[in-house]
Amino acid sequence: MPTIERKPILLDFEKPLADLEARIFQIRELAEENDVDVSDEIRQLEARAVQLRQEIFSGLSPSQRLQVARHPRRPSTLDYIQSISDEWMELHGDRGGYDDPAIVGGVARLEGRPVVMLGQQKGRDTKDNITRNFGMASPGGYRKAMRLMDHADRFGMPIMTFIDTPGAYPGIEAEQLGQGEAIAYNLREMFRLSVPIICTVIGEGGSGGALGTGIGDRLLMFEHSVYYVASPEACASILWRDAGKAQQAAEALKITAQDLLQLGVIDEILPEPIGAAHADPLKTTEILKEALLRHLGELDQLTTQQRRDLRYQKFRAIGVFSEHSV
Repeated sequence: MPTIERKPILLDFEKPLADLEARIFQIRELAEENDVDVSDEIRQLEARAVQLRQEIFSGLSPSQRLQVARHPRRPSTLDYIQSISDEWMELHGDRGGYDDPAIVGGVARLEGRPVVMLGQQKGRDTKDNITRNFGMASPGGYRKAMRLMDHADRFGMPIMTFIDTPGAYPGIEAEQLGQGEAIAYNLREMFRLSVPIICTVIGEGGSGGALGTGIGDRLLMFEHSVYYVASPEACASILWRDAGKAQQAAEALKITAQDLLQLGVIDEILPEPIGAAHADPLKTTEILKEALLRHLGELDQLTTQQRRDLRYQKFRAIGVFSEHSV
């Protein structure tokens, strides 16, 4: 069966790069048709394309990073789990009558070691997104996640969560089924777990929906992912009654990995290949796996009580500030 080449999805700020790459392609085609050697010119243009890509992705604004974090082809939770694990068995259901497809999880082996991996799962296309509810979990999803984490704690398996959601599902039905209670329960219970917990923001970390699986010993974040209390669009609508001011809100919210590392919210920024994670998923997977193994090795050196104490202190320190008289 012939392979189908997928058309690239361009973000608005990538247009200059796309124009340059199209020019390189045209010159190469013309050279082949006319049997002309233009290898020197092509090498110069390709070097310029690499430089331009580096310039673009090293200077992204918060709103541009948000676009990258939402890219339809950015690696998802299942992509990472299936790539970094030796074995993977998905587990279903919250044992309360519902299996939320917006959260996936199960038992895996990481370098031969049994672990539990879970996270929000967005869809690849419109149909899949509807099935996955765009990665917005219901109360049953958070209860399923907690069931899997309890299973991990019972059998001494480290927990690895992958955060990628615009937020918990805000529908009336979710509220009727106890959305707030389900998330709050997870927040409390994750503090008591005795096994190492490593959380990674792989794309979009939105509000309490992200926190519901985000309490851990270490919080990692990919370079072009975002983490926020409310989406820039929602924030702009609330503050200025104008969603068009989302770019201004993104600047004020401090949603980037660089901002959050400086504020002490996250523990490490994971670099992404030039062009972001979707440009080279295999390299991105290698970066993630190395970081997870390194942090797991460090956490293994601590006792259960030490991990719990440090986990508590880590989150108590978030948001601490001092007032200075003028």
